[in-house]
Amino acid sequence: MSNKINNSMSLAKPDALDISTKQKVALAIGFIGLFIMALALLNTNFPNEGLFLTLSLGMISLGVIIYSREAYLTKLEGIKNDGVWFKSISSHGAWGYVLGVVLTTFYIVLYFFPQYLGLGKDGAENTGLVHLFDPLSKLLSGRPASQWFVYGTLYTIAILAFGYKFILKYRHNRYQQIRTGSVMFFQLGFAFLIPEFMYVMNNDLPYYDLKSIWPLNYYIFDEWSVNGFLSNGNIGLALIVFGILSTFIITPILTYKYGKRWYCSWVCGCGGLAETAGDSFRQLSSKKMSAWKLERWLIHTVLVFSVVMTVAMVYTYLGYDKNDFWLTRGLFISLVIGFLTLVFAGVMLFKSKELGKDAKYGAIGFFSVIALLLIMYFTGTTEHVFFIKGSALRSAYGLYIGSIFSGVIGTGFYPILGNRSWCRFGCPMAAILGFQQRLFSKFRITTNGGQCISCGNCSNSCEMGIDVRHYAQKGENIVRSSCVGCGVCSAVCPRGVLKLENDSMDGRINPTEILLGNDVDLMDLVNKK
Repeated sequence: MSNKINNSMSLAKPDALDISTKQKVALAIGFIGLFIMALALLNTNFPNEGLFLTLSLGMISLGVIIYSREAYLTKLEGIKNDGVWFKSISSHGAWGYVLGVVLTTFYIVLYFFPQYLGLGKDGAENTGLVHLFDPLSKLLSGRPASQWFVYGTLYTIAILAFGYKFILKYRHNRYQQIRTGSVMFFQLGFAFLIPEFMYVMNNDLPYYDLKSIWPLNYYIFDEWSVNGFLSNGNIGLALIVFGILSTFIITPILTYKYGKRWYCSWVCGCGGLAETAGDSFRQLSSKKMSAWKLERWLIHTVLVFSVVMTVAMVYTYLGYDKNDFWLTRGLFISLVIGFLTLVFAGVMLFKSKELGKDAKYGAIGFFSVIALLLIMYFTGTTEHVFFIKGSALRSAYGLYIGSIFSGVIGTGFYPILGNRSWCRFGCPMAAILGFQQRLFSKFRITTNGGQCISCGNCSNSCEMGIDVRHYAQKGENIVRSSCVGCGVCSAVCPRGVLKLENDSMDGRINPTEILLGNDVDLMDLVNKK
């Protein structure tokens, strides 16, 4: 029995649950696997790298699996919070900050100092940790490993192992099981294995991101990328056409039918890692109003930056003469302005009243971008766009957004900001899908206010910082741009208050409808639904 003084007046035990002997063994197995990688990082010369790599990855996966089975299969199915706010690693405690520092350091080294991981330069052989992964890389694609192959392998192992843990934790909810299986499948197949096989078939093709959806794949319209696609015949042309169709046609249709969850919660690798390896930190996402305001400004600023950067890059390598290529600079600028005007006019015509002040802020941003585009075109600049060199703008986006924000902060800060900080504050793809979801998607989360007991499980588990309980208490549908439709709020509700639905657009947003038992118009409202 513990001698610790307990000042809590709670009838339930407030301390974190102790781990069992089997879980301690599982942790030991996992740490041994990590220790092998640490030895490789210190340039230990293993007699058989393939064997030790298999042992390392296998022991890490086995440790997670054994720990997860002991944690969840020894208990009944259902909601599992298990003192998450009393564990140092998941409640802004000392261990949480230690883990944050370790992850952040790893990402800094990965992006900016890969030589410390053992990456060989100028044709030199790999050493250290990268050398340990050489056998697997040569098996899949016939080439030595890079720091990105090391990261991709560890990323995939994390999603698969912790995805199994997630499935066990939410085994009472079929939606969570299928959704997690989906992200595991897309990460293993489309993000890891297929690109390696495509390198073997054609190593000149820009194969790194098969979905090719702008702006997440922000380099798809770079000159080197476009030339790479066009120089590889029909398959390259098909991929770039698929990327254009995905951006402007396929994703709006899917978002209209299913909300942004079709991508953010079922396909995306960033979301997949957040949902699986980052599940223990979902409650750390701030629910403050100030965080929501920062989120809305920051993520849309990143989106504007990505639009400006892409326009700048394409503009600089297009010609003036239509004999060189049918898409001239003048036509390109006209198409961009026309498309932005069409979107803006549609929003202001049909949704300005609904958006309120946000419509005014959007108008300011729209006219600012249009003015810059016109200045750029009529001044006749070539290399400098928006008074900045196009290549410098692209490099800045890749460094600050693509590397530091999405990688170093987005993942390294899991134990500090929560598991979806990149998705919430920075991802331009999430901004576009959220914009579409808010305006014309059939998806919503319906609530039954009469059944809500204000337990707060839903808000605590929302990784996107939405105060779900606020909506549930009023019986108000949840239609938010940031909602990724993960459904965990519904999975942890003990009363079945929340339900994910794809229905008609009528009555989707109901901020003035409060379902109270003494409402004289209650039955009329229910019958209309």
